[in-house]
Amino acid sequence: MTVTTDLVSYEDALASYDPVMGLEVHVELGTKTKMFCGCSTELGAEPNSQTCPTCLGMPGALPAVNAIAVESAIKIGLALHCEIAEWCRFARKNYFYPDMPKNFQTSQYDEPIAFNGYLDVQLEDGEVFRVEIERAHMEEDTGKSTHVGGATGRIHGASHSLLDYNRAGIPLIEIVTKPIEGAGERAPEVAKAYVAELRELIKALDVSEARMEMGQMRCDVNLSLRPHGREKFGTRSETKNVNSLRSVERAARFEIQRHAAVLDGGGTIIQETRHFHEDTGSTTSGRVKEEAEDYRYFPEPDLVPVAPAREWVEELRAGLPEQPLARRNRLREEWGVNAHDMQSMLNAGAIDPIVATIEAGADAASARKWWMGELARTANESGVSLDALAITPEQVARVAALVTAGELNDKLARQVIDGVVKGEGTPDEVVEKRGLKVVSDEGALTAAVDEAIAGNPGVADKIRAGKVAAAGALVGAVMKATRGQADAARVKELILEKLGVEGQ
Repeated sequence: MTVTTDLVSYEDALASYDPVMGLEVHVELGTKTKMFCGCSTELGAEPNSQTCPTCLGMPGALPAVNAIAVESAIKIGLALHCEIAEWCRFARKNYFYPDMPKNFQTSQYDEPIAFNGYLDVQLEDGEVFRVEIERAHMEEDTGKSTHVGGATGRIHGASHSLLDYNRAGIPLIEIVTKPIEGAGERAPEVAKAYVAELRELIKALDVSEARMEMGQMRCDVNLSLRPHGREKFGTRSETKNVNSLRSVERAARFEIQRHAAVLDGGGTIIQETRHFHEDTGSTTSGRVKEEAEDYRYFPEPDLVPVAPAREWVEELRAGLPEQPLARRNRLREEWGVNAHDMQSMLNAGAIDPIVATIEAGADAASARKWWMGELARTANESGVSLDALAITPEQVARVAALVTAGELNDKLARQVIDGVVKGEGTPDEVVEKRGLKVVSDEGALTAAVDEAIAGNPGVADKIRAGKVAAAGALVGAVMKATRGQADAARVKELILEKLGVEGQ
């Protein structure tokens, strides 16, 4: 059954209302073991093979806090300019769902490890918008439910459900913003930019791969509208587990239009969770949203409080990497590119590969050229990310070096890259196997030039008459004869020498 939702135009919605957002981002930490037990977090294992009495909630099993997870949480808090609690503790968040075997989630409630921070994000046109951070707290992930037999993959219409508890207990950091006001029509763009910048920050800290398509980072989009001139927030909806940057933006935009339609029609917004549908860009109702008191939080009696030493916190602060936005601005200056080009590199996931290629010996222009040109095209055609291509920055740097040395031209270099990506070996091995070196034998080039001139007397006459641009036709003939393996610049020089014309 198709559900139709009334919407107003985006422009009309913004003419009457101010959007207010709250973004809750869950990040799966890249620890080797779970948050409160020693079970492995490795992906791809057989269902329910990475469990123990603790993460299954068996009576008498006692948890122990993962120290690396606490360290990661502090790093995230510091990078978000948060205050780090001198003393905090865990709480039990009680709810009854089959994917939470203990029937409560061990989380933090009123005593988070990090609070009161901010993250500056840059929009497409270069404007910087500050998003205030309410808190970043530690908790554990739930298991995975697979609903079988229905058409949608959801529980409605399914014949049965399967539960895998391998993910139950994996360390999570939940990062919650303060209400985001003042973004106006750019609210969806701000939401996308915030999640994108947060992902870059998490990756820079090396605490998670933050791959949204794998559920390692997911966003809940809270949104409400209030009429212009009002101070009180409207009732919010929460679109759960949005797992791509584009979808974060689309979910916010859709909810703005939906809320406005309900309010314009005299209706009331229901505080509820909603599901986002990638295929349509729409949301549908989930369940009525609980308030904090519905979870009956109380301090976790089986875990001691966490009290990070100030010396340790300052050591972690001193070891933080450069902020991604500051890094991009520095690289933009070093590479001599504009903000639009840097944004394109960020969107393509090319900045780190380009940096690594430069560190491997390539110049900045060559590194950008290959990653944003041939490799970006290959990744796009294959439907994968740049870092999933079977080529390393060192190999790209080697291709660039062969071009600089005159052993390859651009056409041949593209073939070499194609061979490396297809698993045919290193750049040098591909050159050897495919016979792709530039023809540098002057005798062979001279013979090819003579043949081109003899075969195109009309073109030769034009060149002799001063129309040097016509040499392009003869260069093309030589390149064809040499299967693209000649140095085009040298070929042109030889043609003009043979015809007694000075180069231009």
